[in-house]
Formats: sequence, C-alpha cells, structure tokens
Amino acid sequence: MLCSPPQANIFRMEGPTADPTSQPWPGPPPQPEIPAPSSRRETWTGKYKFLLSCLGYCVGLGNIWRFPYLCYRNGGGVFLIPYFIMFLVVGLPLFLMELSLGQYGAVGPVAVWKCCPLLKGIGIAMLIVSSLVSLYYNVIIAWAFYYLGSSFQSPLPWSCDAPSNAYLCQNASGIAGWASASEVFWNEQVLGVMHSSGLGDPGAVQWPLALCLLAAWILVFFCTLKGIHSSGKMVYFTATFPYLVILTLIIWGAMLDGSLDGVRFYLSSDWSRLQSAQVWSDAASQIFYSLCIGFGGLVSMASYNKFDNNVIRSTLVITIGSCCTSFFAGFAIFSVLGHMAWRKQVPVGSVTDSGPGLVFVAYPEALSLLPISPLWSVLFFLTLFTLGVDTLFANIKGITTAILDKFPALHNRRRKAALLGALCTSFYLLGLLLVTQGGIFWFTLIDKYSTGFGLIVVSLFMCLGIVFCYGMNQFCQDIMDMICQCPPWYRQCWAFFTPCLLLSMLICTYLDMHSVPLRYSTYEYHAWSTSLGICMGVLTCLPILLWAVAALCRESGTLSDRFQKATQPLRSWRTAAGRSMAGDVIACQSLSP
Repeated sequence: MLCSPPQANIFRMEGPTADPTSQPWPGPPPQPEIPAPSSRRETWTGKYKFLLSCLGYCVGLGNIWRFPYLCYRNGGGVFLIPYFIMFLVVGLPLFLMELSLGQYGAVGPVAVWKCCPLLKGIGIAMLIVSSLVSLYYNVIIAWAFYYLGSSFQSPLPWSCDAPSNAYLCQNASGIAGWASASEVFWNEQVLGVMHSSGLGDPGAVQWPLALCLLAAWILVFFCTLKGIHSSGKMVYFTATFPYLVILTLIIWGAMLDGSLDGVRFYLSSDWSRLQSAQVWSDAASQIFYSLCIGFGGLVSMASYNKFDNNVIRSTLVITIGSCCTSFFAGFAIFSVLGHMAWRKQVPVGSVTDSGPGLVFVAYPEALSLLPISPLWSVLFFLTLFTLGVDTLFANIKGITTAILDKFPALHNRRRKAALLGALCTSFYLLGLLLVTQGGIFWFTLIDKYSTGFGLIVVSLFMCLGIVFCYGMNQFCQDIMDMICQCPPWYRQCWAFFTPCLLLSMLICTYLDMHSVPLRYSTYEYHAWSTSLGICMGVLTCLPILLWAVAALCRESGTLSDRFQKATQPLRSWRTAAGRSMAGDVIACQSLSP
C-alpha cells in the first residue's frame, strides 16, 4: 500500500510563471514569493541522536529545579493530578504538533508558517517567549556554575562541618525560625538578597555570579556555533548521567531520619487544593516547561529530521521520559525536605521557602550529608550545569534557525558567528539585572509571566490555527505522508479537548493574576510590578494579532477573500530542504496480512 500526497493542489502558486487559473479564489493572484537561495540542510546522523538531543532539551532544569518547587508550593502530591491530566490532554498533542510541523516543513519556527501565512505571528511570538526564557534560564545555569566552583572545597561551605556555620548547626533542633546552613549560603552568599528591599531596589551586581553568567554564555556560543552534530555527541553524556546522580541522592536520602515524612507529603493528596486556579495554572506552565512546548526549539530540532522519522514514537519516548524524570527527581527533593523538617521539628510544608531557590537549598543539604560530599557535589552541579546548557543550546538554536531561514546569506561561518555573538552578548547584558542583589525578585516575575501566561497564549493560537485555518484533515494527511498513521486520540485533542483546556487555563491564569498576589518568600509584589508582568505576557500575544492584520491587509478583495488567500499554504511550503511535495511517495507496509 502506498501513502501519497492528496491530488488536489492546495498551495498558493508562486513565481512569475505561475498559472493564474490555478488559483482557488477569484481576483488577482497574490504577490509572488521571491525564493531565497537554498543551501543543503544538515540532518541528524541517526535517530538516537535526535531522541537523546530532544530528551536532553526537555529533561533539564525544569524537571530538577522547577517541578519540585511548584509541587512543594501547591501542596505536594495533589499537584501530580492536574500535572498528569495536563500531560495527557495538552502535553502529548502539542508536542506531536510541533514535531510534525518542523519535520514536515524542514524549516524553523517562523518559516514553518508558510503552511498558513496568516499565522506567521505565532512563530515570532515563540521567539519572544524563547528569548525571555533564555534571558533568565542562563541565570540558573550561572547559579549551578557558582555551586560547582564552591564544591571544590572541603568541607563544603554550606555544610555544618564548615567552621563559619558552627553557630547555625549547634542546638538548632526545635527552633522554628532556624535557617539551615544551606539556606544561609543561598540567600546571603549567592544571592545577597538580604541587601535588597524588593523589585525597585536591585542593589549591586553580584560579580561572582556575573562572571559565572559570562562563562555560561561563552559556552552556549561555542556549542551553538558548532551546530547539531556537536550537540548530538554531547547528549550521550548529558542525557544519561543525571539519572545516576539522582538515583544516588534518592537512595541516600531514603536512609535519613524523617525522609519518609517528606515522601508522604510528596505523595499525599489534599483534594481541596484542586479548587485553586493556581494549582491548575502551575501544572499547565510546568508541562510547557518540562516538554519545552511553545518555545520553537522543538520545531527547529525536528526540522533536521529525515522526512519519514516516526514522530509519534519520538513524541511518546521523549514526553514520557521527561515527565517521569520530574516525578523521579521529586523523591530526591522531598526525602531531604523530610529530613530538614525532622531536624527543625516543623511540618514538611513549612520547612523552607517554596521559591525557585528550593533546589539550591535541598540538593546542597543532601549532598553535604553524603560521604566524600565534595566529589558528589562536583558531579551533581556539573550535571545540572550541562543539563541547563543542553536546553539553552536548543533554545538559542531555535532563535538562530528562524533568523537564518529568513536571511540565508548569514549561513556564512563568519556572519553566523557575528549573529551568535550579538545575541549572546545582548542576553548577557540584559541578564546582569538578574544577578544583582535584588535580581531574584525580577527572576521570579519573569518566570511567572513568560511561561505561565505567554506560553498558554502561543500554544492556544497554534492549536486553533492548525485546526481551523490550515485544516485538521490536511494536517493529519501531512502526518500520514510521513509515517502513514494519525491516531484518533490526537485528532480529538487538537479539535476539542486541548483548546478548551488551554482556554480554561488562560482564564484561570488571568483571574489568578488579580486575586492572588505574587510573592517571593515574605516579599509581596506591588500592583505596578504585576502590571509589568502582564505587559510581558501581552507582548507575546501582540505579534500574532499584528501579523494577522498585516497579512489580511496585503491581500485584495473582500474580507472573506483576503482570509482565504492568507490561509493558503505557499508553494515553498516544505521544499526548503529540496523535498518536493509531488515527489514524495512513501511506501508503507500494510498492517493487515
């Protein structure tokens, strides 16, 4: 049995020799697209490199850093319920949608919208979200790098064995307001947050962190410059070694006094928390973060695939692997939190702040209790550092792929290096605000609104655009052209369940912005800072609307005619890699005997 493209011509004709009679609408033909000079596109040298690269992209700091603190903030085990519902109804379908778009089109997150020019603003919005996340994501890598450098000391500077921490660890048990040595190290030595009064008082730059941030951006620059092949080789280590380290921490944490209380808190369910919109909103944002949906990186990485790569199998392997890693890493965190609660004689839910620094308190605490603790600390923070760089590499790769697709002349090595240098330098200079003494307040604000609001909006428009503008049947046919199957579950989610749930989450997130004030530790954000965060969220939506209006204005005829023309795929759709639509006939073996 042969799977071949449909016979009907669905493409907008391009070029000066296009036959006007082939246009599916009345009126003058649209402006021809000027083809850009094409260059042969790189491809992954093996499917396992793609799988490991995507797994390394998705399994990153979002799993080890963000998931535990959101789980802790939202009542422990009850958070797992909305998280796995979001995984099934939102995560799986949208992940497959992005991989399919990238693999079928063989272009980046902006150029891929040749399939529906009206929606090109979605690709631009993805780049804005990716830029906002990249801006503060590398700050986490800088924190990990700082801890890595501090790990080459014995005893560790955040352990009770360090002479400077003797006053913290003597007779501390049972004191409710007692701060552990790891908490003091994080707040005073790393962040310097004690010297800032809030968002409007950033204070001085923490220069050790600024140097760590510079080193991280230099590393990202060279990784991105070398291309996908250097990443493919690196992920054999970065995508597998973290599991060994986390497993060691889980085993050792299970032997600590009070660890079972922490695990019990992690797996317990307070059903009343499900009535909170924040729990569902955080679950949705964490799915986007764990699976890297809406950033454009998945589209970019899939664009280097062979045309007949099994995207459904890739989706299942990567998404299940990523979400299971989040769940797996939670045991390491909560076993240590249980031990900290046992030492403080307080409930697990009150043992420490539930901010983004939770991992930089709990993991160092666990590492300081291991034998040969400096060695394990070096291995762990090296893992955290490489995981973060692996994810950020794909984010920057998505941004540069979009720019290079638009300006092919920049493929020249020198020009590409100049482009990357300008991007990394800009991100570094902007990121200096986040490594000031009050930088953690800005960090929390960007983290809340760039992922919690912006990604939901981008993903909602992407889903609605593919279903109602490009066409559900045509999109499923594209997947059939590649792998000869399109399971009904995904069709139902794309058509109904996913957009409905995303719309509900968008409404809940909006209401949550006004009803629940944003906090970091004891600091409550002012109304003006919330407004600033909302502006960041709106910034991601504007390109979608503005580009749609511009696309309609460029066409002629009635509004209905303009809409029809603006939603027609361009003839260059999916031909960037020299793969002609008419020339692709993929042989499929029938499953029937």
